[in-house]
Amino acid sequence: MATSVVQSGNYLLELDTGFDVNSFRLDDSVKGVLDNTTYTLGPSTQYADITEFVTRVSYKRGRQKIDDQFGAGTMSFNMRDETGILGPYDTSSPYYDPTNDKPGLAPMRRVRLSRESEYLFVGYVTGYNYLFALAGPNEVQVNCSDDFYLLAQTQFAAFNPSAETSGERIETVLALPEIDYQGTTNIDTGTVNLGHDNAYNVNAGTNTMQYLNAINQAEQGRLFMSRDGKLTFQPRIGATLSGSVLTFADDGTATPYDEVQIEFDADGVINRAYVEALNGTTATADDLTSQATYFIQSQSVTGSLLHEQSQIDDLADYLLEGEPGPRYTAVSTRFNMLDNTERNLAATVDIGDTITVTKAVTGLSTLTSELSIEGIEASIDFASGHRITYYTAPTTVVFQLILDDAVYGQLDSTNVLG
Repeated sequence: MATSVVQSGNYLLELDTGFDVNSFRLDDSVKGVLDNTTYTLGPSTQYADITEFVTRVSYKRGRQKIDDQFGAGTMSFNMRDETGILGPYDTSSPYYDPTNDKPGLAPMRRVRLSRESEYLFVGYVTGYNYLFALAGPNEVQVNCSDDFYLLAQTQFAAFNPSAETSGERIETVLALPEIDYQGTTNIDTGTVNLGHDNAYNVNAGTNTMQYLNAINQAEQGRLFMSRDGKLTFQPRIGATLSGSVLTFADDGTATPYDEVQIEFDADGVINRAYVEALNGTTATADDLTSQATYFIQSQSVTGSLLHEQSQIDDLADYLLEGEPGPRYTAVSTRFNMLDNTERNLAATVDIGDTITVTKAVTGLSTLTSELSIEGIEASIDFASGHRITYYTAPTTVVFQLILDDAVYGQLDSTNVLG
C-alpha cells in the first residue's frame, strides 16, 4: 500500500522477491487462512510492498554536465527492521522463499519506486547491508542500479558490424545473443552513419556499455534509462521542437525553487577540436577568434565510430564552443513548496525534457533561460518530504513552420521545417 510522505504525495517501493509472495499458502498461519481476502488464490505478483519499512530514499540518473558520459542510474534506501523479518536468516519471514529455501530480499531482484502510480526509478538491487543493533531496531541499507548495470557486466563475442545509423547499431548490439537485452527501449534512428569495414570490427571481450557510449559519442545525443526503466536513445543535441514542460520562477508567477546554480568559467571553452575515426580519417576544427582571446583549449576524440568524412568534419565543428557564457547548471526545489499540480510535474519530468528557469537579479532585468534536463537527483525523507535537483544545459526551443500563420509562418531562426 502506498505511503503518504509529508507534503509530497503517496509513494510505493516494491521488491521482486523471486516467488509469489501475495497468494494463499497452505499451512501458513497468515496466508493459509480460509476466506482470506488479502492472500487469495494465485498466481499473483512477485512484487512485495516494503514501503512501510522505508525511512529514506535517494536516486539519481543521467549526467551533471553535457560533456559527461551517461552512466548507470542508482537508487539507495534505508529500512527500519523492528522484528528482524527483513534479514536473510529469518526463514519464517513473509519475504523468505520456503520452496527454494532462499531469502526473497536478495541481490539482483527487481526494484521499483513510484509516486502516485508514476514510476520514478526502476532497476535491480545490487547489495544489502544489514546493520544489526545491540539495542533497538535493526537497519537495512539497500543499493540499486538501473539496467545499465546489467549491460556493463556483458562483453561482446567477435562482432563484424554492418553499415548502420547510430540508433540501428544500438538495436543490433542489444539483440546480440551474448547481450540478449530483455528490457523495453525507445531508440531514435540517429543522425550519423557508423563504419563497417575491418577497422570497425569489435574484438571479443569488448565491454557492452563502453561500446554503447562510443556510439553515443559519435552521435552526441543522449543514452539513458528513463524513469520507468526504458533504455532511451535520443539524437544529436541541438535546438528542440519540444516546448518547456515546467517553468520555475522566484517571483511567485510559476513553480517555485529554493536553489539555482549558475556557472561562468573558462572550462566550457573549446576552440580546437580533433576527431579521428577508427579507419584513420581525421578532422580538425579551429575557432581562431576564440584562440586569440582565450588561448588554445582543445578537445580530442579518437577511435570514433564515424566513417564518412563529412560527418567527421561536422562532429569536429559541433564540439567547438568559442565563448564562455553564464548558464544555469542546476535548479532544485522541495515538494513542500509546491501545490499538487506542480508536484506531479516536478516528479515526472525526465531527461531530455525542456524546462524554463526565471530569476530576478537585483539591479538587472529578470533572466529567463530555456534548459534541457541532463540529469536528475532526488532524496525522499519519509518524515520531512521530497527534494529534487535537475542538472541542466542551455537549449533553444524552435517551432514547426506553419504556412500562412502570422507568427509561425515567418522564416526565421525559431521557426523551422518539421
